[in-house]
Amino acid sequence: MIIKTIQKTNIKVSSVGLGTWAIGGVFWGGTDEKEAERAINASIDEGVNFIDTAPAYGFGLAEELVGKIIKNKREKVVIATKCGLVWDKPSATFHYSFPLPGGNKHKDVFRNLSRKSIQQEIKQSLSRLKTDYIDIYITHWPDPNTPIQETAGALLDLKQKGYIRAVGLSNVNIDILKGFSDYIDIDVDQEHYNIIDRKIEFDIIPFCLQNNITIIAYGALAQGLLSGKINPERKFTPDDARLLFNFERFKPENIALINNLLKKYLGPIAEKHRCTISNIAVASIIQDNNVVALCGARNELQAKENANSGRIILDEEDKKMIDLFISSYKL
Repeated sequence: MIIKTIQKTNIKVSSVGLGTWAIGGVFWGGTDEKEAERAINASIDEGVNFIDTAPAYGFGLAEELVGKIIKNKREKVVIATKCGLVWDKPSATFHYSFPLPGGNKHKDVFRNLSRKSIQQEIKQSLSRLKTDYIDIYITHWPDPNTPIQETAGALLDLKQKGYIRAVGLSNVNIDILKGFSDYIDIDVDQEHYNIIDRKIEFDIIPFCLQNNITIIAYGALAQGLLSGKINPERKFTPDDARLLFNFERFKPENIALINNLLKKYLGPIAEKHRCTISNIAVASIIQDNNVVALCGARNELQAKENANSGRIILDEEDKKMIDLFISSYKL
């Protein structure tokens, strides 16, 4: 496993981390807790020491499952969790509404990065994760109703008191990233990034390189689309994130198109390295020393496959083929 250091810290992480959004179940058709536990354990056994979670992933469930597994191996793992999405106290910035079983109830989620809310959230996360510190604490989404200075001050206070080791942002634009950087050292920026979603290359990545901020790429497999394993005839459940947030991308004709391109351009690279197309898709973004990739896994087999991506070194010919894939796919 290729190991990287979070810049400006001494925190060392596997180049592929385990993302736990799907394990939380919300927007992913529920959770099989036993399978989720096996996935977490398999990731650790395969050399993945970095686990990313959040309170909003299953309304606390993902954090609880991670906490259960790491209880007796806390020193072996680097934990990132988040703040800023709350469902127990309505706030000015509405984020989304999730339908609950039964059809006539829902749970509303709000953005809140006020000092008071962060202070409450850190206590809840520490309790669920069964730990007394969090390695990397990340703002989940920007909160337009809380001044950046207030949020930055709250995070700095947590760091100075030893509750967190590093500070991160997620889902921000370049102006927000620069704004936070005026008040506090940002250690990581977690953004949606993969070989077909590359917009952060224009401004976010250059700024992070210049300021020694490590990029954590979520959606490294584009919600499974880059695995080449999704059948065009696949029927998604109504609450599946892929339909809710990327409806056009997951139409049957687009799935068929990308599967053909993956087979044509990434397939030969996978054969050469004796791995899967998924491995090549993930490996392609972590060749940059400043990027760590997150991959979700709902079972042991997926976890083992994802971990293998962190062992692959691509050569120049491989990269040329990947560039051909990128230039051939447009959506």
